[in-house]
Amino acid sequence: MSDTAAARTFEVRHVQLARAAFAAIATVMITFSSDHSAVVGVAVFSGFAIATALVHFAAAWLVYPAGARWPSILMGIVTLLAGMAGGLTPLRTITGFFAIVVTWAVITGVIETVAGARGLRALKPRELKPGEIAPWSDGTPAAVAPRGDSRDALVVGIISIMLGLALLCVPTGFALPYAVEDIQGTLTGITIAVGIFGGYAAIVAVYLAIAGFSPRAAAPASTPTTEDAA
Repeated sequence: MSDTAAARTFEVRHVQLARAAFAAIATVMITFSSDHSAVVGVAVFSGFAIATALVHFAAAWLVYPAGARWPSILMGIVTLLAGMAGGLTPLRTITGFFAIVVTWAVITGVIETVAGARGLRALKPRELKPGEIAPWSDGTPAAVAPRGDSRDALVVGIISIMLGLALLCVPTGFALPYAVEDIQGTLTGITIAVGIFGGYAAIVAVYLAIAGFSPRAAAPASTPTTEDAA
């Protein structure tokens, strides 16, 4: 399958919608589960991470051209490793949940933030140096994400980093007994952490779904090179 044929069939919007779908599934599983224990939290995250990693790998193969695949490949590797780690029974503990999710959120968040920032910077108008060819005139802009896609990557990357920082602020041994009428229980740190991850998944699902369904501006035609003009 050629890059041109793949680009006609699969676009960035399809990647965003696939990621939004898996994030929404994770949100539903956490929201409608009365058990917010470490076992449930790690299990949900593991399935979400492995499915999302497959989306990243498919995007690197079918959507992005050479030169723009590194964010998807790196995020796919990190996310797949995090999902596989979550599938290990000894790591389905409170400490395991915090360690896996925080590490994944910070690393993938930094990768996606850097990719989005670089994409926006590459599209920023600037004065060309002597002898430098405009990147939009020789075919290389194919390796640069459009402004909207770069902005979406930047936002999602920042949200992921915020997830990691928020989980770091939750004490793992926190326990607060409560009683509401005839209902008694204990609010624990892992309950809060799993809820925070569910909230993160909900935000990402809504944001990526809106981004995926938003209309794209038509790509500007590239300026012909000197040889083509001749």
